[in-house]
Amino acid sequence: MLQSEFISNFCERPSRFAWFLGAGTSRTAGLPTAGDVIWDLKRRYYRLEQDRDVSPQDMQNEAVRARIQAFLDSQGFPPLWADEEYTTYFEKIFGDDRERQRSYLKGLLSEDKVTLSVGNRVLGGLMSAGLTRAVFTTNFDSVVEKAVAEVGGASLQAYSLEGTGSALNAIQNEEFPFYCKLHGDFRFESLKNLSIDLATQNENLSKALLAAGSRFGLVVAGYSGRDASVMSLLSKALEAATPFPHGLYWTGLNGSSSHPAVESLLDKARAAGVKAEYVEIETFDALMSRIWRNIDGRPAAIDAKVRKARISSVNIPLPRAGEKKPILRLNALPIALPDRCLQLDLNEIMDWRNLRAVIADYRRDIVITKAESVCCWGEEANIRQAFGKRLKGVTETTVPPDFHSGENLHYKAFFEEAITLSLAVGKPLIPRVKPSAGFLIADAHAVDIGALASLQRVVGKVSGSIPGLFSPIDDDHPKAEPVSWAEALRLSLDAKDGRTWLLLEPDVWIWPPHARKVATEFLGQRKSKRFNGTHNQLLNAWTEIALGTTERNVTLEIRPFSSGTATENPTFRIGSRTAFAMRAAR
Repeated sequence: MLQSEFISNFCERPSRFAWFLGAGTSRTAGLPTAGDVIWDLKRRYYRLEQDRDVSPQDMQNEAVRARIQAFLDSQGFPPLWADEEYTTYFEKIFGDDRERQRSYLKGLLSEDKVTLSVGNRVLGGLMSAGLTRAVFTTNFDSVVEKAVAEVGGASLQAYSLEGTGSALNAIQNEEFPFYCKLHGDFRFESLKNLSIDLATQNENLSKALLAAGSRFGLVVAGYSGRDASVMSLLSKALEAATPFPHGLYWTGLNGSSSHPAVESLLDKARAAGVKAEYVEIETFDALMSRIWRNIDGRPAAIDAKVRKARISSVNIPLPRAGEKKPILRLNALPIALPDRCLQLDLNEIMDWRNLRAVIADYRRDIVITKAESVCCWGEEANIRQAFGKRLKGVTETTVPPDFHSGENLHYKAFFEEAITLSLAVGKPLIPRVKPSAGFLIADAHAVDIGALASLQRVVGKVSGSIPGLFSPIDDDHPKAEPVSWAEALRLSLDAKDGRTWLLLEPDVWIWPPHARKVATEFLGQRKSKRFNGTHNQLLNAWTEIALGTTERNVTLEIRPFSSGTATENPTFRIGSRTAFAMRAAR
């Protein structure tokens, strides 16, 4: 289901929906997710066993994480991201000492570490205004209680493993707002965070959720669906006479895949006659902000506290441009973006996974993005051939220029992919696109690599293999492969001072990509001596290669495809001289 359709359904009568929250909703308040906790437990175990000083800040370094993971793999620990990781490391660090577990979680989740985000404040506002009556969570923290206190000025009693007997009565007697922590509260002794604990849910809390499931629709946010006990409980709710009478809506981030257990639950719900939908969202904060804006009759006092930040005009004059020689060269080229694209009218709602599958054979011919609607570039004939009967029609639409704003961020990757394809045309370069940037990679198998001569003069070989190194094995990659490398250029867009810039960052690509985490030593050696002088030469070489010219201060027009109308085959106008910082005038 489109996010806009879900928001419309929800905002018509928000009080008919309960919420189920996972760790993703608390992360926006600055608290760690289960994944963050796992890495911290790994750090503690590695530090203890290897007698190494590793700080929490060190864990932001990919090379440090790779070294720790390699040690743990050698000790026979579960593979990275295996479901049993959480339990294994908790037991290794704390054994069965529940007091130490509770003390550890208290240090991570204490209220003084909570900084409420807009999504948390909106939920607090919905509960304080009586627009949301019931909230369930697997979280241990106090984010929801703090949100209600800050926005509504009232205290919120959470039902948890301590004193569960009245939870069902509270639902049946309409003692709203109702808030239930299925896995406990870190402030109390009772917690359920290990596999043996999570095998079953507390009976009284379970009955409260089942009762709510027969009365409300349910919106799930920030939760992966990996707890078998929780998924079993939600599945059991579908056996009631009137399960989730106002629908079951599971939200997930754009471009991310849902857990098989989630898909199974939604299928079972549909079979039971429940309106069950998966809704892609940008972030929890973005979703909640849109919901709040679309609710009529918001209490003014609560609205003022939810909308804590308000837009105001700010005018900070910049110093006059300097006239002396440049003191710093930047890695940004000026670029003008197209303002038109095609919009697709589809017979069915398609998520990112299905869209990628449809255009899998047209990745060099079609560039696509998705939010409320599906937009793309490419010849209409190719588009119609790729989508077939799924496509009702194709129209032209405007592309918003402010790709950096929150609601338009999906256009940033849209632009970057088209730019990457445009710059690769007719060159011994392989275009690749990630959600954060595009990459141009030296093609080791190209027949003619003469166009890479300027790069070879700076770095020597532009590609090769890493002797003795093989890619790691996991569920998605069951076979180890030899690891190779190639010089690459990272491309990303930014907007500064009212202008759009294309950022060029020389890099080294690793094949296969998932082996990058084991190639950190090679990457460090390869890039260790690329200081200012060499970096400047690299920037010159890549600019010449990507733009196909040695001329300075000229504007070039580039397009991703060989043919098509102006709307099908967009034009990017890019300058060949990088920006410079000038000495400020005094």
